[in-house]
Amino acid sequence: MSPFKHSDLTQDSRHDVEKQIPSKASPEVNITASPTATTDVDPEHISEPTLFRGRLAQWNAKVEGLSSLEARGITRVLPEHRFTGGLRGHVQMVLLWFSINLVANNIITGLFGPLVFALGWTDSVCIVVFAYILGVAAPAYMATFGPESGNRAMILSRFFFGYWPSKISAVFNLIQQIGFGIIGCIVAGQIISAVNGNGLTIAVGCIIAALCIGLLATFGISVLHTYERYAFIPQLIVLFVLVGSAAKEFDVSATSQGAPGTITANRCSFFALSYGNSVGWAAVAPDFYVYYPVGTNKYATFCATLLGAWIAFVFCNILGIGVATAIPNVPAWAEAYDVSTLRGLGGFGGLCAVILALGSVTNNAPGTYNAANTFQVLGRYTEAIPRWMWCVVITIVELVCSVAGRNHLFAVFQNFLPIMSYWISPWVTIIVEEHFFFHYLRGRPFDWSAWEDKEKLPVGIAALSAWLCAWAGAIVGMQQVWYQGPLALKVGNYGGDIGAWLSIAIACVIYPPLRYLELKKLGR
Repeated sequence: MSPFKHSDLTQDSRHDVEKQIPSKASPEVNITASPTATTDVDPEHISEPTLFRGRLAQWNAKVEGLSSLEARGITRVLPEHRFTGGLRGHVQMVLLWFSINLVANNIITGLFGPLVFALGWTDSVCIVVFAYILGVAAPAYMATFGPESGNRAMILSRFFFGYWPSKISAVFNLIQQIGFGIIGCIVAGQIISAVNGNGLTIAVGCIIAALCIGLLATFGISVLHTYERYAFIPQLIVLFVLVGSAAKEFDVSATSQGAPGTITANRCSFFALSYGNSVGWAAVAPDFYVYYPVGTNKYATFCATLLGAWIAFVFCNILGIGVATAIPNVPAWAEAYDVSTLRGLGGFGGLCAVILALGSVTNNAPGTYNAANTFQVLGRYTEAIPRWMWCVVITIVELVCSVAGRNHLFAVFQNFLPIMSYWISPWVTIIVEEHFFFHYLRGRPFDWSAWEDKEKLPVGIAALSAWLCAWAGAIVGMQQVWYQGPLALKVGNYGGDIGAWLSIAIACVIYPPLRYLELKKLGR
């Protein structure tokens, strides 16, 4: 069976494998169980609220019965419901992450090195190469839990932070994914408006992008994988057009500007910005692998995810750095930069620019899909609302906010991206330590079937305490336009962003002893 080509599109709750009821569905093809169709917990253990009755329930059933629409929410995907992976599955992993990140958003991030932080070509390129390999290592590591557990990322958080504390990380993840969706809509809106000579407003471009993102996310995992498998092709062609038409203007001899201390601080800040642009995928990555077989090779999964994402990030960012080094020396580009971020760069044709703008759909539909699943983690009533309805709600939010913030793209980028690394960096750090020290070294396997059983999940006191202390470290080390931490001010002459690194260090030190005490006193 080829990955993500499925003949059965629904699963009835009467045919639940883990309730010991025979299933009629093929074990390799089912991807669309409803949110409450299968459960790993005794059906008497949890009473699910019923929100849809009568005609509303019938209408919902019709929507979920649409061809290729994924009705399953956060319910664990059982081993019997996975497809056969193999080499094609790992190739799909590479293409998925390459396609997701080969977009204009990452070109814009590259612009920050020379234009905002006054860094030269060599400094900027070296920073993006190493910052992104560190940043994408986190989602690559988290991705390995997808096939093994069959659980979504925010459900996995319960196995490390506990049932209740994990809801806090779910809230932050919602802010992060919706925030990136808003940025993607603004990028698309600006490009579409610019190529049309501002005859089409940025707001219209934002609306087009938001609707496309929402539609793709609503249909779910099968459509997402199929779309991402081919969506990078026009993007790659357009980016090569940009390289061919603009590379001759790149100033590879550009040097970093400022006093030595200032340059050091700017390097720290740009490194943190680049790292924060990629590490956020750690809270998303497992969602796209829950239908892979349990025995999927973890090392191959890690390498495929890291390779696909890293190549795309570095390619786009270096392209953005090159464009940024040329802007001060090319009057036409400088004018275009003042009007709209990518207007008229290097002789882009209108068609190429539109294709590049629609790349925001490729980049943000996966995050919107993940956000819909994350909403269901917040409580019993949010879980009872179908995933596709949450996609509609998120689409409306992204549409409204992108239209409202369409004239402040660079400010949104500069303030939003680094903040995301402050919460997710210690989150990943705690997961790595729990996995390695308290499961791998002790030979204690995870009981992935206990994803909804509060009594079998950790209490979460140790994880929450370490995470909050790490947040305090991030606050004193953050360097933002609206706030500068006391430790950040000690970097260089004007301060540099070290918040993420302080949060990682504090979580590393605090979590193991707290978790040891928690296990000793509470037993879980």
